[in-house]
Amino acid sequence: MLSRWWARLLVFAGLACGVPACQCALLNVIDPPFTETMLARAVETAWATGEWHMPAYEFMALGEMPRSVLTSAIASEDRKFFTHNGFDMPAIRRAWRAYNGHESGKLIGGSTISQQVARNVFLWQHRSWVRKGLEAWYTIWLEMLVPKRRILEIYVNIAEMGPMTFGVQAGAEYWYHKPADKLKPMESAHLLALLPSPRKWTPRTPYVESRARWILAAPPRLPW
Repeated sequence: MLSRWWARLLVFAGLACGVPACQCALLNVIDPPFTETMLARAVETAWATGEWHMPAYEFMALGEMPRSVLTSAIASEDRKFFTHNGFDMPAIRRAWRAYNGHESGKLIGGSTISQQVARNVFLWQHRSWVRKGLEAWYTIWLEMLVPKRRILEIYVNIAEMGPMTFGVQAGAEYWYHKPADKLKPMESAHLLALLPSPRKWTPRTPYVESRARWILAAPPRLPW
C-alpha cells in the first residue's frame, strides 16, 4: 500500500516538473499561436456580437522591432528585468503590504515581465492564490530554460494593446496604421503606456501621454 502511494507521488512530481519544463522549453522554438487571453476576448466578442473571430495578432521577431519598443516595455513594466531571476522581491513586498493594508481581500500587482509571460502563455487572467502559485512555478522554469531576450520578445508580441489587438505589430497597425518597425520612439512609448488597460485607454488619454513622457525620460539600456 505504501509503495503504491510513493509511486503516485513520484508520478505527480514528474508531471508537476515535466509538463511546465517541456512547455517552457518549447517556447525557445515555437511562437505562441494564441493565448488564453486572446481566446477569452474572442469569446467575449462572439457573445456580444454573435460573430466569431480571433483578435488581431502577428508575431514579430525581436530583431525587426525598433529598440524603442523594447526599452519602453522594460521602462513601463519591469526596469529590473535583466537583473532579477524572474521575481522583483521589493515590488512583491510592496504588493503584499498593500494587500494586507489598503487593499484587503484583493490581490494586486507586482508581476515582472517573466511572470506576465508565464501567466499569459500558460495560465488564465482571473486572480487567485492558485493561479499565483502556478504563475510562480512556471516563472521559475521559464527563467531557467528560456533566455531573457526570448522572454522579452514573447512579451511584446502577446501583450494586449487595444480592443481585440495583441502584440506590438497589431498594436501599431491599430493605433498608428503602420507596421511596428516604422514606429517613432514616442509612439512606442504610448503603445506600452496603454498597459494595463489597453481596452479602456487610448494613446491620447492624458494618463497615457503622461506615462509615455515618463518612459522616454529615462529609457533603460539593452545589453546588446
